[in-house]
Amino acid sequence: MSIYNPTTLQELAVQSLLWNEASTISTLEYLPINLFPSVFKEAFTGRHMELLKAMVAAWPFSYLPVGTLMKTPDVELLQAVLDGVDILQTQQVRPRCWRLKVLDLRNMNKDFWDVWSCRDWYSSTETECNTQVCNELRRDLKVVTDLILRFHLKEHQTCLLQWFQQRKDSVQLCCVKMKICDFPGETLKEVLDIFLPENIEELELSTNQVMSFLGHIAPHLGRMTRLRKCRLTHIFVNRNTVVNTLADPEEMCAVQFLSQICKLNSLKHLTMDVVSLSPDHTQLLFGHELISFSLLRCLKTPLESLNISHCHLSQSNLKHFSQCQGLCQLNKLNLTGVVFARLGVTHLRVLLENTADTLKTLELVNCRMEDYELSALLPALSLCSQLTTVNFYDNDFSTAVLKKLLQSMANLRKMTEEFYPAPLECYDPMGFVLVEEFAQLCSEFLDILFAKRQTKTIAFATIICLECSMRCVYDMEAKLCQCWQ
Repeated sequence: MSIYNPTTLQELAVQSLLWNEASTISTLEYLPINLFPSVFKEAFTGRHMELLKAMVAAWPFSYLPVGTLMKTPDVELLQAVLDGVDILQTQQVRPRCWRLKVLDLRNMNKDFWDVWSCRDWYSSTETECNTQVCNELRRDLKVVTDLILRFHLKEHQTCLLQWFQQRKDSVQLCCVKMKICDFPGETLKEVLDIFLPENIEELELSTNQVMSFLGHIAPHLGRMTRLRKCRLTHIFVNRNTVVNTLADPEEMCAVQFLSQICKLNSLKHLTMDVVSLSPDHTQLLFGHELISFSLLRCLKTPLESLNISHCHLSQSNLKHFSQCQGLCQLNKLNLTGVVFARLGVTHLRVLLENTADTLKTLELVNCRMEDYELSALLPALSLCSQLTTVNFYDNDFSTAVLKKLLQSMANLRKMTEEFYPAPLECYDPMGFVLVEEFAQLCSEFLDILFAKRQTKTIAFATIICLECSMRCVYDMEAKLCQCWQ
């Protein structure tokens, strides 16, 4: 039996308005407010450019999230929307409430289109007159975007920036998230000069041209007063250059850049990922003790998360980290791929003790830790009462020490996700996991957790199957990792 879904009256009304585009444009001032989102969405999807321009100019809400509708960059649609803003900006006689204040080009706020009410989420409750005469350009319109600068400006980015340059006295252009990857230095300077640095909340940088790249962005970084997240990733230094003194231009640019981070009042999340240095650059960036210590010591506010992946941390680096007041309130500590110096684990233990009351997530993945290092950390780990997630994947622990770790973790009542490596005894001479031995140990490991916590309501405890190079959730009923079923 087939199910008949007749077209709703609203859908019929929208279709009629699109079919009679010219008539609809001339009567937009009389269009019921509850039809605006539906008609606009269909006009956008159907590429009704003239209707789109007119609807932007007549938009009755203060907020217009266009970016959610634009799945991929489209210069023609973007230009139509911007043309609509121009109509709004230059219109002197406005026949209805002109409320548009924020044009959002970011891919977010889907709820506005899917589940929305006639009440304007972003407008004031003040009543405006039906007819408004304006002799000046509106100066409170804000265009919000995220910007990914990768190698060169894309066509839609050039379109937006050129449009704004001609209207910068009447429109604010705000970038909230900025990602820059090996972008030409001179062009980068021009782009950064367009945006107000204080509007940037998230910044990601990736480059192998340290001098030109960091040199251009450093003056802007210190003015990013709202920056909450900063990620430095895949920064490669020229390995053919020999650095002997701090007078080296590349090193001076790095020092200048890192010194600007100290001026950030709102920074909460700092990530340093895959920073590659040659032996001649051991003083550059994160290897220089003075720089790394000063960077964290002078932070204006404590960090909530610190992620350092695949970077070299010396014993002195870790000592400075353990002494830094800006790291005493961490919620997340991720040291993936960091191989500790011989005595570095001692300073890591102090850092864990200092963050015991706040730390919720700890990731020590692929650190090549051995039994003596884990044993040194166990007293500090047992104090971290707020931990919910730990990951010790890809480390070299024996069965005896791994059991001690599980006993410490079992006392932590808030734990929900736990990732452990297969113990060394479970490998054959070729480096493959001995399935039967490992399956038996899995059962013993779960028994340790159950006995300590006196409950079987653990969200899931996870054992890592290195043979499959994947995380396998242990099935508590079948007593076997899922990949072996």
